[in-house]
Amino acid sequence: MNQEQLHGHVSESSGNESNICQIYAIKDGETVYDDCWHGFTSEDAMNVNSVTKGVVALITGIALDRGFIDSVDRKVMDYFPDYQVKRGEKTIYDVTIRHLLTMTAPYKGKSDPWKKVCTSQDWTLTTLDFLGGRNGITNEFRYSTIGIQILVGIIERATKEKCIDFANENLFEPLGLKKRVVHGGSSKEDQFDFLMNKNPRKFEWYSDPQDTVTAGWGLCMSAKDMAVIGNMVLNGGLYHDKRILSGEYIKEMTTPYIKLGERFGFMSYGYLWYKPFEDREVYAAIGDSGNIIYVNLDRKVSVGITGTFKPRIFDRVDFIENKVLPAL
Repeated sequence: MNQEQLHGHVSESSGNESNICQIYAIKDGETVYDDCWHGFTSEDAMNVNSVTKGVVALITGIALDRGFIDSVDRKVMDYFPDYQVKRGEKTIYDVTIRHLLTMTAPYKGKSDPWKKVCTSQDWTLTTLDFLGGRNGITNEFRYSTIGIQILVGIIERATKEKCIDFANENLFEPLGLKKRVVHGGSSKEDQFDFLMNKNPRKFEWYSDPQDTVTAGWGLCMSAKDMAVIGNMVLNGGLYHDKRILSGEYIKEMTTPYIKLGERFGFMSYGYLWYKPFEDREVYAAIGDSGNIIYVNLDRKVSVGITGTFKPRIFDRVDFIENKVLPAL
């Protein structure tokens, strides 16, 4: 399949590829593919859903590299001395940053408390109400989009600045990408529109009433943004000989710590990044609707794909491997 055929395949798709807006690929440091659909251009952005988590992992790494956070084994509660822990709750004191990054933090309840958190005035502190529980630290994988919000609170308290400003200064702008702005507003209707609207978005990041950005979703990026970020990961934290992240942290972030089940395609999990194959150096930050940062160290390729909301689409690794890479 060549690039013209790939464009036609996406254009004519009525299935999983029908919602793709942008594909951007970088190989050996050079742009080798840049294509758009549904009225999007390369300079448009889209809510990339849980790819946001992968970016937050990178921002956490920068805070570690700069010494604002001294270890992933620091206890979460070290950063919230003013938080009133619920009576009888003890597990919360044992939760570390590493637990958050590997999705092994324990939470009360069986599902994410979306309504409770997303109608509150401070999403980070409200999320802390659900951290812990009677079972203690089990190190079992529990995927929690809401729970990761605590990471952004830690970054803000450690760096003493808003997470979006820290990200702009230390990630987006050094990579030559546009600054993000806070989205503002957090009504139920606005959140629904942010998820479902199929039009291009500004280069923004969803935020709570404190202008603290969402950690598990809500970052708006272009496919180019994601490919550039992926290329930096591919190069061990370097961008045009500029050090963005330490190679040590990139290696730690992409090390598989947990083998996942069928729901997650039997992939392995690092620090909010996936390793799809046991025997190949391929890594990905994956979001709903097929949004993805794909990094292939063997092929020296990074790919970004954006897509509008479409249920039951999780990852596009197979599509990239079988359709995009041959077109490059």
